Amino acid sequence: MTEQNPAAAVRGRGRDGGSRVDERADAPVAAVPGTGADGGAGADSPAAVAPAWEQAERRPPTTMLRAAVRPRMIVLLVLLLAAAALCARLGAWQLDRAQVHGAAAAERLTAELVAAPAVPLDDALVPQTTFTGDLVGRKVAVTGTYDADGQLLVSGRAHDGTTGLLVLTPLTTTDGSVLPVVRGWVATPADADAPPAGAVDVTGYLQASEQAGTGVADGQTDAISSAELLNSWGGPIYTGYLVVASSDPAQSDSVVLLGPPTKPGAGLNIQNLAYAAQWWIFGAFAVLLWLRLVRDEAKGSGPESSDLSPAEGDAAAP
Repeated sequence: MTEQNPAAAVRGRGRDGGSRVDERADAPVAAVPGTGADGGAGADSPAAVAPAWEQAERRPPTTMLRAAVRPRMIVLLVLLLAAAALCARLGAWQLDRAQVHGAAAAERLTAELVAAPAVPLDDALVPQTTFTGDLVGRKVAVTGTYDADGQLLVSGRAHDGTTGLLVLTPLTTTDGSVLPVVRGWVATPADADAPPAGAVDVTGYLQASEQAGTGVADGQTDAISSAELLNSWGGPIYTGYLVVASSDPAQSDSVVLLGPPTKPGAGLNIQNLAYAAQWWIFGAFAVLLWLRLVRDEAKGSGPESSDLSPAEGDAAAP
């Protein structure tokens, strides 16, 4: 007699006393949430779910424009723009300090140049040699004879806010060299006088020759260039020119004497200029920082590439 499993018999008996197969007995058992196939923690278990605060930080990618108008990015923009404006203001203040300190330094330098004793021209510069930067403003004395026929007017030169002309006259020194001499400034060509005749003792300040201009025409030129003047005056010629401070015999009062020349940028304090540049760089960095934050915001922050969904995990399993 075949032995029957009581459980199987009960399972096969329906309410009407007949026999039937309970499909649920052979159906696969559904996995209990929170457990894996091996009884371990599954992908949906509390241990596998990221914390709420981490989920809130995960944002999908978007456009730069949409990222820029998000409230937190607008707040950051306002703060960084305020910082940039402050840096710009501090930079402008340092630039103003540079001008003030530079002007004071220029006044002291001018006073020193005026008070300095004059040295013979040949001790500072000889014809057809390089004019170095340390010679600018050097006070020298020279004796020679003006060539009135070679006198030129240099156009487009301002003095005390008024545009006029410089009176440029060749001075032939005792050794036969030619020295360009700026005898002063005039408002109109009619104010230019003839240079003193005969031997003249001149004291003045050295300045470097300028770059070539358009040349000499009709008694005028637009540059004090030794290279151009050599064609008109002959040589040997000095590579710099002299700005007259005093003359014996004296020249006409219609020609206004000029002060000592200065180097380019001498009216600004270098240290304050550096401070101004630093503040402006900081301000630019604040704006660039916001753009970088917007770019990172637009990229979004999703789960790491190594984090797989439950379906992906089952598909990837061997």
